[in-house]
Formats: sequence, C-alpha cells, structure tokens
Amino acid sequence: MTVEPIFLEGKPFTAVTVKLPKTTLLVVSNDVGYIMCGALDVDLLNEKLADRNIISGRAVGVKTIQQLLDAPLEKVTDASAVYGWKTGMIGKDALLLIA
Repeated sequence: MTVEPIFLEGKPFTAVTVKLPKTTLLVVSNDVGYIMCGALDVDLLNEKLADRNIISGRAVGVKTIQQLLDAPLEKVTDASAVYGWKTGMIGKDALLLIA
C-alpha cells in the first residue's frame, strides 16, 4: 500500500494505492470527497448511506493514479451535484471543484 500527497494545480490531495490479488484499489481524496476506481459502489452510497451526503465518483478501467485522474467518471453520488460533479467529467476536474 502507498499513501502519498499529490497536488493538482497547487491544491493538496492524498493518493492511495492498495495492491490486492488480481486488482488494485485507487483513491484520490481530500477533506470534502474522493474519486476511486471501479471498486466503489456508488449505488450503495446513494441508497443506503444517502444521509451521509458522500461526495464521490467512480472511474472504471483504470490501473494507476494518473489514469484515475485522467479518466471520465462513470458514476457520481447524488450528493456530488452540489459541487457540480456530473457523470462523464474528468476525475481531476471533479477534484478541483472540491479543492
């Protein structure tokens, strides 16, 4: 597992990479929200944990933090709309909206 600070346009975030058998979990976050690889269950966050207003989005088919930042978000939580997040937006662009 690696945890490292990254900066997007000078704004701080934390990048986490967890190597697991046959897959890798990827997350980039700050105090407001996060983007993650396809392992993220957005439907669970929207349906079962809606009262928590979790700001989060998922990109699929990514294998590195850079790919996660560059990929379009395949799904975002309903609560993310407050920050202007939309399905299809690039991960880095979404994160900058919560910086």
